[in-house]
Amino acid sequence: MGNRLAHALSPYLRAHADNPVDWYPWGEEAFDEALRREVPVLISIGYATCHWCHVMARESFSDPAVGAAVNSRFVAIKVDREEHPEVDASYLAAASAFTRQLGWPLTVFARPDGRPFYAGTYFPPRAVQGMPAFTDVLDAVDEAWRERRSDLDRTAAAVADALGAASAARLTGDLPARTELDRAVELLAADEDAVHGGFGGAPKFPVAPVLDFLAASGPDGRALATRTLHRMGASPLRDPVEGGFFRYATRADWSEPHYERMLTDNALLLGVAAELASSEDAPAFLEPLAHGIVGFVTERLQVPGGGFASAQDSESTIDGRRDEGGYYRRDAAGRAELEPPAIDAKLLTGWNGLAIGALARAAVVFDQPAVLDAARRAADRMLADHVGSDGTLVRASLDGVPSTAPATLEDTGMLAGGLVRLALATGEVRYAIAARDLVDAASAAANARQDIGGDPEDANAAGVPFAAPGGADPVLAARGLGFADDPSEGATPSGATACADAARLLAALGAGDRYRELAGATLRQVAGIAPARPIAFGGALAVMARLEAPLTQLVVVVPDRSADDGLATAAHRLATSVTAIVTPTQAERFADAGFELFAGRGLRDGAAAAYLCRSFVCALPVTDADALREVAEQV
Repeated sequence: MGNRLAHALSPYLRAHADNPVDWYPWGEEAFDEALRREVPVLISIGYATCHWCHVMARESFSDPAVGAAVNSRFVAIKVDREEHPEVDASYLAAASAFTRQLGWPLTVFARPDGRPFYAGTYFPPRAVQGMPAFTDVLDAVDEAWRERRSDLDRTAAAVADALGAASAARLTGDLPARTELDRAVELLAADEDAVHGGFGGAPKFPVAPVLDFLAASGPDGRALATRTLHRMGASPLRDPVEGGFFRYATRADWSEPHYERMLTDNALLLGVAAELASSEDAPAFLEPLAHGIVGFVTERLQVPGGGFASAQDSESTIDGRRDEGGYYRRDAAGRAELEPPAIDAKLLTGWNGLAIGALARAAVVFDQPAVLDAARRAADRMLADHVGSDGTLVRASLDGVPSTAPATLEDTGMLAGGLVRLALATGEVRYAIAARDLVDAASAAANARQDIGGDPEDANAAGVPFAAPGGADPVLAARGLGFADDPSEGATPSGATACADAARLLAALGAGDRYRELAGATLRQVAGIAPARPIAFGGALAVMARLEAPLTQLVVVVPDRSADDGLATAAHRLATSVTAIVTPTQAERFADAGFELFAGRGLRDGAAAAYLCRSFVCALPVTDADALREVAEQV
């Protein structure tokens, strides 16, 4: 038996390298082998910090009897969902036809052409609590394959047809007016857990994109976001020692968390905290909460050379045994005696983009220059190592080695959004130019796809403003499984939403009206359903709310970025669409690069000056904080 995972980039795959299961990585070789042997494919999808993935690995995939059963009857493929999100999304959608308990590890059985005919999640080694033993599942699938293959073929065809129809379904509509957005806030308020905070019952997730939408809404929405974040921050979902939030909780009171800590959740929640803190009457709890998240991201997830690892594991070894959450249940002194849980050190482009943007925003709102340096280092590493000379992106890397997995639309959109926010925080136009190049590449890819496709039945080619420049996953596409991205959102905004948000910011900086048009066209793809289902479209609704609000732009020109007379500090406490602090030279560079907002912006008699604008119509510049606050009340 070959050991094909020993040198995989993914730590998750490498952790399975010594299993008795003859794993293949995702790729053509596995499907070719299944076709040659005429056996079904077992596709197991998970990620390195997933608790139940660890459990199934120990209980089932490490069992020699299970390995023998799999190897003799199937071709087994192991997939890191973080490295191959399109593969995960495609098979997760298919799994919904077979089980309502979706999650990871995801266990899919498919024909040699990759089309699934059965799926589930975690299967124990022995039947328990209504779950069948994994060996019994293997036996049943093998028997059905040998004796009722035509039934499985019909099931696979029906699932593929249903997914294709769902992919082609259009959810388009006009962008919602303020009354519709307010109604979405009311729907979320009606679902609020008034006792413990958050939405719905157990299990309970932080749903950071939803909080971002609420933070971008009116007073009622901001109050709900503030209340929710406060309760979450005081709950067991937040690590009181090292800061940062855990993935989710199994109980409605946020207790019994699943202890993995994800870069995505923490970056997005940090962004919400910074957004809520951008007001004169921001509650005091926001700053220590934000400092805790920053500490976790920069101290635990930051890797040498810049950039941020994807997650920290929920498990650690205590007294010779693997323990889920044991490290996190100890105080600081108790933790000092233990090795911290492992880090999944692979760098994901899109996730780093989220962190870059959130850290840049938090750095200026909470006045933390060192945090801005961490965001800059991460951005510079992404631009150096994850962006090719032709503009194509790398999805992931580990220790400087790039993954062969194709980058997705979320990588483009999230990195672009992070770079624009970093440009605003640093005054360095090169980040805004890089973001514009990324958005332009995604727009050009969508146009090229439409020119080539031309098929009105193809949802991947019909009027979608953005597409991944590198194309869809080629292994999925070769099997007709590369359906359009699911536009709904859970833990993170969709790739399309991330691109729309970056385009919105570029338009606000004066890059051109077409960027605002691209943002609007993207959001119209889900505008027909998002306001009625806010819990599933938080990221899209957040961008819709910001597009619907008046466009307010603030540029503060300072003689020296290292010295502050209070004007810049006051600027970051005002709620605006965009705020930039620049020197005269930086303003000139932005203007020369085609960002109209900065044209003609300079000092006033050698002193710092603030230019507050509404849709590029600007008030006279002011030179002190009190005057800026007065102008802000009038614009």
